[in-house]
Amino acid sequence: MTRVFSGVKPTGHLTLGNYLGAMRQWAAADQHRSEALFCVVDLHALTVDHDPARVRRLSRQAASLLLAAGLDPELCTVFVQSHVDEHARLSYVLECVATDGEMRRMIQYKEKTARERERGGSVRLSLLTYPVLMAADILAYGTDEVPVGDDQTQHVELARDLAVRFNQRYGHTFTVPRATSPAVAARVMNLQEPASKMGKSDDAGPGIVYLLDEPDVVRKKVARAVTDSGRDVVYDREVRPGPANLLEILAACTGGDPAELAGGYDSYGALKKDAAEAVVEVLRPVQERHKELCADPGYVDGVLREGAGRARAMARPTVDAAYRAIGLLPPANAAR
Repeated sequence: MTRVFSGVKPTGHLTLGNYLGAMRQWAAADQHRSEALFCVVDLHALTVDHDPARVRRLSRQAASLLLAAGLDPELCTVFVQSHVDEHARLSYVLECVATDGEMRRMIQYKEKTARERERGGSVRLSLLTYPVLMAADILAYGTDEVPVGDDQTQHVELARDLAVRFNQRYGHTFTVPRATSPAVAARVMNLQEPASKMGKSDDAGPGIVYLLDEPDVVRKKVARAVTDSGRDVVYDREVRPGPANLLEILAACTGGDPAELAGGYDSYGALKKDAAEAVVEVLRPVQERHKELCADPGYVDGVLREGAGRARAMARPTVDAAYRAIGLLPPANAAR
């Protein structure tokens, strides 16, 4: 059976982009057709300045929202990254295979470093090396497919490169994964800045629809979405990114085609109204289930505990094999 791995980073509240671009696909398809693992990658949240209590709070919220979105622990494995030591164990080994040049070419590192330099600051070393940790997340499980948004494909390519390089140097150890993404809404854009992704780490809220936003808040944010000065509604991602983003969101919520949907509107007001209502309806069952899970924290704890145990059992043989292959001496009491 195909093995799938993906995760969410608890650096902010999960957004409509997280749901339409990833989580819904995980629940509707990936957990049913594959041996799937879905992880709250909390170690990645430590690469930037953070409040420890907030990271813990957002990690639990993210886990609850994964379950609320429809992930079934009877069908897939849901766990928290830091609960499985094999991620950190493998990360260092892969750092010994990766190069400094590869890390510095990573787009997110270059962008964040440039922003910090403009402010007169610097970034943490972990921001430079975290793509290797992401590769470890993937390779530890013999992952075949990594469902990601198009902004993360570079990281999956790094995982592929490291797997191939390790296998060539030290013997076949890792499965070489591939990135997959949904056809529509793989990258939901910010409603106020349609050239930028709707990122959960952003501080500005008007352009971001969060999964736990109240219906009236959703309607207000969509109503204020940036469009353009054109009078006709046309789907053109390059020339008219604002309307295109609304059409893609509507299409993702209703199962339609963005270009075909555009033909049914003669004003942005009508498009915004329909898009807002579609988002409200898509989020309604997620929010209702999340409320139930918050009332039963013991259930979520149990899911994460059992998920970590299953994940650990899957990852350990591969990580142990990587340790042996690269030349590390096994513990004296280890089984031969």
